[in-house]
Amino acid sequence: MQRLRELSRRVEAVYGEMADTFSSYQQASGLTCRSGCGECCTQTTIEATVLEMLPLALHLFDQGKAEQTLTQLEELPEVSGCFFYQRLSFDGKQGHCTVYQQRPSICRVFGAAGYRDKQKQTSLSVCKTIKSDKAERYQQHLIMLTEQPPPLMMHAKEQVSQLDYDLGNKHYPINVAMQLALEKVLFKAYYSSFDNDQQIA
Repeated sequence: MQRLRELSRRVEAVYGEMADTFSSYQQASGLTCRSGCGECCTQTTIEATVLEMLPLALHLFDQGKAEQTLTQLEELPEVSGCFFYQRLSFDGKQGHCTVYQQRPSICRVFGAAGYRDKQKQTSLSVCKTIKSDKAERYQQHLIMLTEQPPPLMMHAKEQVSQLDYDLGNKHYPINVAMQLALEKVLFKAYYSSFDNDQQIA
């Protein structure tokens, strides 16, 4: 269990750097999310690794909510949006994240960020809502890509994945990744307590 906690601290340290980098770019460019928008959180194609979900799994465990959350995740439809997104409108486009501080890396870089295209050139990925809201700024930053390149999503993901190959390289639907992270934490916690009981005896 101690190893998982240390690994989680290292993931959170990378998350801190990631937040500074991507948030700074988005604020400076003006390519920021619409207030209260959570449309991306309803998408069923969002993926994460078990490693990315580890800080949240440990947070829920420490709050005594791990087993309850795991049960709720197991009862979800196979294809659904993020379990931790709280919808505030009928269509789900308005809402908020209920675990914002522990959200995985995809949620930290999404909105406006860089990626490598087929020619290995830096391109700009911007969500459709931001493109619509800030069309002029978006066009300006497409023109200025060479002078002001955006931070790359791939580099951010690699920073996390290289911390642990086994947990950090396979992507799952976000709710499945969360389920697997909780199972790992609960399994380790069970055997940690078992080992402690054996030592006391």
